[in-house]
Amino acid sequence: MNFATKAIHAGVEPDPTTGAIMTPIYQTSTFVQESPGKHKGYEYARTQNPTRTALQHNLAALENGRHGICYASGLAATDAILKLYRPGDEIVVSSDLYGGTYRIMTRVFQEFGLRFRFVDLADPAHLEAALTPATKMVWIETPTNPLMRLVDIAAIATITKARGIQLVVDNTFASPYLQTPLDLGADIVVHSATKYLGGHSDTVMGAIILNDDETAQKLAFIQNACGAVPGPQDCFLVLRGIKTLHVRMQRHCENALAVARYLKQHPKVAHVYYPGLSDHPGHDLAKRQMRDFGGMLSFELKGDSLDEAVRVMERIRVFSLAESLGGVESLCTHPASMTHASIPKEERLKNGLRDTLIRLSVGIEDSQDLIADLEQAIG
Repeated sequence: MNFATKAIHAGVEPDPTTGAIMTPIYQTSTFVQESPGKHKGYEYARTQNPTRTALQHNLAALENGRHGICYASGLAATDAILKLYRPGDEIVVSSDLYGGTYRIMTRVFQEFGLRFRFVDLADPAHLEAALTPATKMVWIETPTNPLMRLVDIAAIATITKARGIQLVVDNTFASPYLQTPLDLGADIVVHSATKYLGGHSDTVMGAIILNDDETAQKLAFIQNACGAVPGPQDCFLVLRGIKTLHVRMQRHCENALAVARYLKQHPKVAHVYYPGLSDHPGHDLAKRQMRDFGGMLSFELKGDSLDEAVRVMERIRVFSLAESLGGVESLCTHPASMTHASIPKEERLKNGLRDTLIRLSVGIEDSQDLIADLEQAIG
């Protein structure tokens, strides 16, 4: 099946009891057994749930993977992946990344003996220089959050596979509609399903998709043992959201390009970070690696004034000032004080993340209304 058909049908069957076309919400904590150990594939809802099973099969199909595992949040999925490693193991991480990922790595798992090295992986040669015998995993985002840098997944995968190192790709910003990292050589794909997969700002969830059977079994054990599972209502909501993923993503991309082009010519805007612009340093890579350029962009105003940036964010009306991204409504975020506040300021500045950077999650409203809102806010 092609993507649009998979989004609607993969992993989903009519309810065998009633014929309901929508997967039921199996709101139950346990399942009756005929005899000890003799059941219909379900024992206890922490271990498995039919609504969750349908979503996991759907996600695996969208990412062209064999196994999908859903979690209570994107960070719960990150937590499970990091639990695959042991004290002394080293993980190389793309330096521009979500603040919550940085926090769980440096404030939680580093305390248990994992070692993290944050490296600019826009140039794959930087990875070659960073690897040591202790390196067990490479973690990348592409496009990165919030500076929209591109990382060449296939080039990084060539390096990691030659050394037996696992490659994890956070595919939240792109969604499987725009890129499928497993096809490019990644070993594990992770999502905050809260974002584009759910698409309606009404649930929190994470997901992991992969092909390796042994690693999938380890992750399933970790999930069952540690309990970071999503509820069936949330699984239902994400399943429902995915049915329109392809049409939503296309509008996100169209609107983001229109907004980026408008900001690019605005006399008060200094920089626009969007891979769909021809002068973006990752534009050619994005054309090869992605099917379109996404709905996320960031920009900075001339003068680098924090007071002016705050004024703009206070004046928006169609955009909403809020954390998160990927919903049908457009959101505006101040990374330095919101999504990336857990990263020390000196680290943010070293990586190029200024306090004046404004990040936009461009929704699916009318693009003219979005541009008019920015026009009146920027002035």
